[in-house]
Amino acid sequence: MINKIISIVFILSFSLHTANAQKIKGSDTCLPLVQKEAEAYKKKFPTSSITITGGGSGVGISALMDGSCDLSMSSRKLKMDEKLKLQEAGKSYKEVIMANDALSVIVNPANKVSQLTRVQLEGIYTGKIKNWKEVGGDDLTIVVYSRESSSGTYEFFKEKVLMNKNYASTALNMPATGAIVQSVSQTKGAIGYVGLAYMESDVKAIAVSFDGKTFVKPSMENAINKTYPVVRPLYFYYNVTKEKTVKPFIDYILSAEGQAIVKQVGFIPLAAK
Repeated sequence: MINKIISIVFILSFSLHTANAQKIKGSDTCLPLVQKEAEAYKKKFPTSSITITGGGSGVGISALMDGSCDLSMSSRKLKMDEKLKLQEAGKSYKEVIMANDALSVIVNPANKVSQLTRVQLEGIYTGKIKNWKEVGGDDLTIVVYSRESSSGTYEFFKEKVLMNKNYASTALNMPATGAIVQSVSQTKGAIGYVGLAYMESDVKAIAVSFDGKTFVKPSMENAINKTYPVVRPLYFYYNVTKEKTVKPFIDYILSAEGQAIVKQVGFIPLAAK
């Protein structure tokens, strides 16, 4: 669906001229989508200049605060302390939802476990469950992969799945989503979580249940029909003083053409939610 993105920072730069140049920074989850949108936008508006940098939602929001980016990509909402910092700095901001995402729990294809409850996932990620045999698998140590704390995906998974409990100290924090996919594909006892668009054939998606009865796999269809329980919005944030710079690109992503790209990349279009 998309190529693995392993590096912390991935830069896509268009530089014919800088009259309408804009810098976009933040979420690695959003990165492949915004990259594709920018490529299509560039074809329609050849004089546009867009630089896109990943690094995590927290990194993008920090860049929004210090003015080093025009548009922040985030896979979580702003935290209260971030809102207060923006307010104290006298910066008014706007929030725009660009798409939705089904957060997928993945394991190595050799793992015979195919479904987990939210409570079991909480146990695995908080360190209470340490061996796959405790959840119906082989006698094999669970290797827990997570995003690092600057990631919006890290924050969302903690809030939605762990019910705000702390991750185990043994969890291996990875700098980018693609690194989790690669690590899980190479480690038999591994588990991780990634955006739906990062799903590849060398990892296996787990069916998840929040009620302990109905297990649902992550997919476009299950996200749209609302049977999959771990769906989240993907956001843009920007300073209102930058609206003239960023709005044409945002409007393109929200258009029918832009939302078709959302689906093509592997995310859930807004109209489909």
